[in-house]
Amino acid sequence: MAAPVTIKGGKVSVKLGDGASPEVFTAPCGFTSRSITFTKALNDFQIPDCADPDSVDWLGRDATSLSMSVSGEGVMAADAVETWMEAWESVDSVSVKIEIVFPAKTHTWTGKMHVESLEVGAPNGQRVTLNVSMQSDGEMTRVSA
Repeated sequence: MAAPVTIKGGKVSVKLGDGASPEVFTAPCGFTSRSITFTKALNDFQIPDCADPDSVDWLGRDATSLSMSVSGEGVMAADAVETWMEAWESVDSVSVKIEIVFPAKTHTWTGKMHVESLEVGAPNGQRVTLNVSMQSDGEMTRVSA
């Protein structure tokens, strides 16, 4: 049996754009964990058995939309606070680049996302934490190289 090629968590990055031209993307410091969710919305429809109309119908499904979301958590790094707060306060979505780097190929998604929520945790005697939730706003374009 051949072992699978795997990567460590640091090879998955979430970077925010600076709005300049050309746009520069950097990963705000502090995440100790990141999660990317790919979602496909579906509509159900019934498929009748024309030879046996009394049989139970099977369900078919049509894809109606795609979406991506990001959640991240970690420590609240002082140099990243303004970046996250400005992205959350913005009425407009912000430019985001998500990268998953494998040894032979890198998958990159670029597009707009809204910072849906920022949660600051402040446990007594421990480091302040930050949890971030982001939702895609339109197409996230994938490039694999």
